[in-house]
Amino acid sequence: MSSQFKPALQLMTGRMAGFVLTFFIPVVLVRVFDQTQFGTYKQIFLIYATFFGVAQLGMAESLYYFIPSDPKHASKYIMNAVLALLAAGLACLAILALSAPWISGRMNNPELAPYLLLLGVYLLLSMASAVLEIVMIAHNRYVLAAASYAVSDALRAFLFIVPALLFGRMQWLMTGAVAFAALRLAATGIYLYRSYSGFLRPDRVFFTRQLSYVVPFELAIIVEIVYLNLHQYVVSYHFDAATFAIYSVGILQIPLVDFIGNPACNVMMVNMSKQIREGSSAAVLPLWRDTTRKLSLIFFPLAGLLMICAHEVITFLFTETYAASVPVFIVWTSTIVLSAFQVDGVLRVYAATRALLMMNLARLAVIVLVISWFLSRFHLIGAVLATISALLVAKVIGLGVAQKLMRARLTSLVPWKNLGTILGASIVAAGAAFVAKSMLQPAPFPRLLLGGTVYVGCYLALLFWLRIITDEERRALLGLLPGSARAAKAARRADHPLGVQ
Repeated sequence: MSSQFKPALQLMTGRMAGFVLTFFIPVVLVRVFDQTQFGTYKQIFLIYATFFGVAQLGMAESLYYFIPSDPKHASKYIMNAVLALLAAGLACLAILALSAPWISGRMNNPELAPYLLLLGVYLLLSMASAVLEIVMIAHNRYVLAAASYAVSDALRAFLFIVPALLFGRMQWLMTGAVAFAALRLAATGIYLYRSYSGFLRPDRVFFTRQLSYVVPFELAIIVEIVYLNLHQYVVSYHFDAATFAIYSVGILQIPLVDFIGNPACNVMMVNMSKQIREGSSAAVLPLWRDTTRKLSLIFFPLAGLLMICAHEVITFLFTETYAASVPVFIVWTSTIVLSAFQVDGVLRVYAATRALLMMNLARLAVIVLVISWFLSRFHLIGAVLATISALLVAKVIGLGVAQKLMRARLTSLVPWKNLGTILGASIVAAGAAFVAKSMLQPAPFPRLLLGGTVYVGCYLALLFWLRIITDEERRALLGLLPGSARAAKAARRADHPLGVQ
């Protein structure tokens, strides 16, 4: 599995390099804008996330399938995708410009309308550049993709935060966003031109092939985007912008989940496609099990740490003004556990796009049926509970389909024993962290620092003591510590039967 672990780690490193700055964009803005303005900011980028996910038409993501399976014609698939994304971006710009008053009315926020034109421009420029890292990963240029992720995230954070700090107005933040998108699109054009020596031509025949793949895939994506964001739109419709700000802080997206989960899934998909193409279908299940176990090693303890330190995390990052977000955040973090099961990647490798569509329709149906009752019964937490219920149903359905595609028994579908051990270690570490932070005065940062340190230390100790991780993973972890070269050398010596290199 070293061929899977190393590139995934490289991509994770690239995403993590920009993690600190991008994560702190809302943390800075919450101190620049009042609660209503911050709620408006969150609504703007809720609309962006919805349009960006739906309007891509699955063309960018389809490159994960077509480039590895037909590398000779990669440039044609790429150009088809770029042109389709540009057309979709223009459509988004037109829709946002023409329907700004209606959208702001539905979102229960009249202050939203003036910013939707700039949001449309940002979307247009962002759409085509969505292919950049996908092309790099599909060609196994993992280090380059990691660097691209890091530079993009750092630049985005800079051009979002600095204008807001200097001028304190949403208009300037959006101007910075447009500038970032323009620079990234230019970088995408330069990379593609140089990589293919200018031989980038669209092709109608290959475009038809892509459409046959992406149409059911895009239907699944549309349903997924609606499902993922529906609870936010429902809350926005029923409450004012200030209350929506409370809810949006409670459903804080931890970038670490995407930065780790997406690269791991992408590498898994590329390797699975390669094995299937070479006639080694039996190797697909071990790749899936290994990816699931590795993600569980990170996501299970991450969820536990955030639950135990929820009050400290929210009040430290967003001040006591948002203390009401804590209960929402505690419930919301349980979704991180389910992120360890990247079942969508398996279905996409097998081109089971219809199964993806049915899975997403099932989760959408669940949330539509229960969200009103949950919201009336549990207030803001109810919207989260409805979303988690739907996500759990979808994961179960997806695992059932993946089991058939990989011809696996239920007992071997996932590494059950490893997952149970990891969960147990996470619970023990959570108990130790809770006791430790309870010994301090209720100051957010000291309690968060002590609780986090105890949690991580206890969890890592259990990993090594219980031998949950492989020798390769152990060496990689030791390599991150101070004096990594000496530690790695010692680890190699310990693994060698004679104790020598």
